[in-house]
Amino acid sequence: MAGDRVRRPGEASEAGRGASAGLGDGIGGGLRSGFAAVVGRPNVGKSTLTNALVGEKIAITSSKPETTRHRVRGIIDGERHQVVLVDTPGLHRPRTLLGERLNAAVREALADVDVAVVCLPADQAIGPGDRFLLAALPPGLSKVAAVTKADAAPRAALAAKLVEVDRLADWRAVVPVSAIGGDGGPGVGELAAVLAGAMPAGPRWYPRGEATDEPLEVRIAELVREAVLEMVRDELPHSVAALVDEIDLPRIRVWLFVERDSQKGIVIGRRGAGLKAVGSRARPQIEALVGRKVFLEIQVKVAKEWQRDPKALNRLGF
Repeated sequence: MAGDRVRRPGEASEAGRGASAGLGDGIGGGLRSGFAAVVGRPNVGKSTLTNALVGEKIAITSSKPETTRHRVRGIIDGERHQVVLVDTPGLHRPRTLLGERLNAAVREALADVDVAVVCLPADQAIGPGDRFLLAALPPGLSKVAAVTKADAAPRAALAAKLVEVDRLADWRAVVPVSAIGGDGGPGVGELAAVLAGAMPAGPRWYPRGEATDEPLEVRIAELVREAVLEMVRDELPHSVAALVDEIDLPRIRVWLFVERDSQKGIVIGRRGAGLKAVGSRARPQIEALVGRKVFLEIQVKVAKEWQRDPKALNRLGF
């Protein structure tokens, strides 16, 4: 996370460089490729938009703010283009060490991409958080405004919002989008075309057909955490972390970490009803991901004040 910049595939080793070079249709073949960071303040639809652009669920979503906690790469792949999307945590005023690391991850992502996709919801007023984000963008970085949740605003209000957004910055394009119902929503295809056109000439970073480079264990842990977010009260979501302890199909063991004993009781629920609900929500998506039935074992541990503990954050991958 913080400290792990948005590394281009193949930079890590000579073997990686050779693999990337072997993907074909590079600069000489007329391919346009590059990286686009999807940014915005918390809860403005970044992950939902990323999933719609990719055409597959690669990032968890929730009505709770600050759901995204690490950079998630998704791939828009075409015959003559490849856009690697980097879904980022919401830039916010941090209250914990975790929050500081999430903000650092956003800034590091912005330092190593070709385009910033700035998400501004159609049904919310532009505020200090949006202006703070725009001020944090690196000078000269190409910017595209995605006016998200366009379906939530009446036509006249949406038109006024587009004019307001257009005046905020020097945009490459301002695109109203609605990712409701998954991929193919209004404006999603137009935004994908804008991003493809904004990419420089370059190689195909990933093989055709790949949707993300997220490790399986990370995707599974996130699906379990998403299930927790859908069932817990507002004060608990930020205190929950998930980590896959073991994958030995069909068995998968996942640890859920909370900060206090009282939170452990909430997640487990009366006679284990809470954990059962979490498993029931997460299991079908995990089975679709791995392509088979799974036995999901979820256990809850207390890691006191883990959001403020550097060692705990390191162990949890932050």
